[in-house]
Amino acid sequence: MDYGTLHGVITIVVMLTFVGIFAWAYSSRRKKQFDEAANLVFSDEDSKVMKDSGEQK
Repeated sequence: MDYGTLHGVITIVVMLTFVGIFAWAYSSRRKKQFDEAANLVFSDEDSKVMKDSGEQK
């Protein structure tokens, strides 16, 4: 196997990996989990505000 063939195979493997990750990230089954993860920052902020003001949940 020469270098050209090896580079072609590596390119195809990397491209398929990228497409797989892209499909996984944008699949509708993952939307709820990603939305919850995106809002974790804001939920932590609420507890800090409550703690600083002396209020309890």
